[in-house]
Amino acid sequence: MLRPRIIPCLLVRDKGLIKTHKFKDARYLGDPMNAVRIFNEKEVDELMILYIDATAEGRGPDFQMIEHWAEECRMPLCYGGGITTVEQAQKIFSLGVEKIAMSSAAIDNPKLVKEISDKVGSQSVVIVLDVKKKLFGGYEVYTHNGKKSTGKSPFDLIKQFQDLGAGEIVVNNIDADGEMKGYDLNLIEKARNSTTLPLTAIGGAGTLEDIGKLINKFGIIGASAGSLFVFKGKLKAVLINYPNFAEKDQLVEKYFN
Repeated sequence: MLRPRIIPCLLVRDKGLIKTHKFKDARYLGDPMNAVRIFNEKEVDELMILYIDATAEGRGPDFQMIEHWAEECRMPLCYGGGITTVEQAQKIFSLGVEKIAMSSAAIDNPKLVKEISDKVGSQSVVIVLDVKKKLFGGYEVYTHNGKKSTGKSPFDLIKQFQDLGAGEIVVNNIDADGEMKGYDLNLIEKARNSTTLPLTAIGGAGTLEDIGKLINKFGIIGASAGSLFVFKGKLKAVLINYPNFAEKDQLVEKYFN
């Protein structure tokens, strides 16, 4: 039976694990490899690692670093950051990564999505849309770590990328990043209504109940989070964590209809 996926998302800068607040104020948390090992032990559903400076600084993927993560990782791994060519994507898959995530490269060069999808299959191509609320209503997609406005609607882009062969959409809420006050369910509902593709939400989860509310409303969905799985308590002490099997079963039983 298909079930919702609960997905930790790790941000990497200068080979270190960080966590941001509204895409700013990055806090260094340690070695991402340690987090990967802990998530292995906790048998997470899937892991997403985003190397956030690669695209913003015009750098390609660090293949050696990706290879080390893939060798260590025992759960499905999605990598994003700096992918601008079919060849880079193929190289990353050859290292053992199951999915690649693209954002600004896909928006700047939409045909790249189709080219990669045609080569490796749509199930391996994930589009990440970093979204902010507009001042007078609606939502807009940003790139380059939330610094560059595209002027584009996330819902129009979702439809476009589905037609181009993407296999999954991730909606990343910039306004809710690090807030830990719950997902923007209105944003996710509009995204859900824009596509039949698998959808993952990230941005805002502060408790397992927040994930439960997302699952309760949307059923089969990816519930991703950063802060929830790297911090503990109001003071945000660094503690890599993830629900155990019993906690996940209770969550799904309570909220998944």
